Amino acid sequence: MEPLTWTGALGSFLDPILIGLAGVFAIAVAVQIVLSVVASGERVVTNPDGTLSSSGGLYGTSSKVTYWLGAALLAVILIYVGVGAIGGTSVGGIIGGMSHQLLPVWVALIATFVVSIKFKRKLGLYGKLFDSTVGMIGFALVMFWIFAGVMAGVFDLIVTHDSLSQVSGLKNKLPGTPLRTVEDGEFAWYLLGGDNLARDVFSRLFKGAWVVVQIAPLATLFAFMVGITLGLPAGYYSGRLDTVLSFVANLILAFPVILLFYLLVTPEIAATGIPNYMATVLFIFPLIFLAVLLNARYHTQPSFRTPLLVVVLGVMGWIYLSLISTDGAIVSTPSYTIPGLPAALDLFDLEGGILIVFVAVVFVNAPTVFRIVRGLALDIKTRDYVAAAQTRGEGPWYIMLWEILPNARGPLIVDFCLRIGYTTILLGTLGFFGLGLESESPDWGTTINTGRQLIRAYVHPLLPPALSLMTLVLGLNLLADGLREESLKD
Repeated sequence: MEPLTWTGALGSFLDPILIGLAGVFAIAVAVQIVLSVVASGERVVTNPDGTLSSSGGLYGTSSKVTYWLGAALLAVILIYVGVGAIGGTSVGGIIGGMSHQLLPVWVALIATFVVSIKFKRKLGLYGKLFDSTVGMIGFALVMFWIFAGVMAGVFDLIVTHDSLSQVSGLKNKLPGTPLRTVEDGEFAWYLLGGDNLARDVFSRLFKGAWVVVQIAPLATLFAFMVGITLGLPAGYYSGRLDTVLSFVANLILAFPVILLFYLLVTPEIAATGIPNYMATVLFIFPLIFLAVLLNARYHTQPSFRTPLLVVVLGVMGWIYLSLISTDGAIVSTPSYTIPGLPAALDLFDLEGGILIVFVAVVFVNAPTVFRIVRGLALDIKTRDYVAAAQTRGEGPWYIMLWEILPNARGPLIVDFCLRIGYTTILLGTLGFFGLGLESESPDWGTTINTGRQLIRAYVHPLLPPALSLMTLVLGLNLLADGLREESLKD
């Protein structure tokens, strides 16, 4: 069986077009940059009605040419992806094979965009995101990796081989290398080549995406629950409570982050059960937040509030106990064991490495969120609508959760997106240093660390996870920018 080329039969006539368009587009961008400086005084004119518009001329013509060249370049790339998704490796080579494997992701992305754009006027801030080009690009990049991670990790639809299996003769082989022998139903190639242990780089890439999708958003959400639950009363009440909580937050922030991570994830610390104790404390904050939120909202309707709290807290309590319990124990050390949820009732078990990394991320991020929420609460509590709620006789927690928090959503949503990006980088950093997750884990940081050891001879195992990490963080930053723009208009 012959090795695959990057573009296969499709590239025989599309490659020259792509290369030509890319070259002309690069020249057009360079020309536009030069004209933006030379013709800066001619770029904008004031219309009779006082509005501003492009003045045309060389700069305006250059902008239009660059725009259409970029659109043509994007169209050619979409042809590679679209035709490859249908024809697979036989038509599109390596790119076609990857696009074909990612077909469920393309379908999910298209469906998400079609439904969101159709109903965007009814979807609040999320719907307004689709009025921002930057926001849509960021959203597309983020949702691509979310869908890819879920499809690969939960439904096993994308990966071509077991991420841990080794195939003889494929150690450090280049992308598109065929397997020597192919069994029925087995994929015939390593699309992105093999790593130093002869494992499929393509499959490990998307299994690693599932690790990131599991940890980064959820850990950030838990950090926000801790920060909001403590930051709102600190900013609203001020006084001694604010002093104590701010001192603790500053104490944690004063500690070097990477050293703090290192201490939390080392085996010696893990053996003491400290991460499990921390999980027990930190993971209860979503329960507290929901209880206070619902009680504050429906405290005047006890006949509805009580059953609602029983159901919601019962389900959340079950999930909480499942999170902190592993093999029927909350903490298990050589000297003692604290029993937890029985194995028959335990919904899921977090692997030891994932639990430790999860706790470390929440612990490090929560103080920063606390400071942001506290600052917003100090500012917003002086507004007229807060005074009006106090005049109506509303309780402090109602004012904090239903008056102050909704009006702080813009900065918090933006920070949430950015913080997921920071968390993704932190996960990559931990994996790169070999901390937290197991050495055979397909997470991107561990894969980058493994690939760097042979980077001079074999770059292909290193580049895919590095580029994936870059695109996900870029998407989160663009999404945050889009949300910020639209929240300012709200």
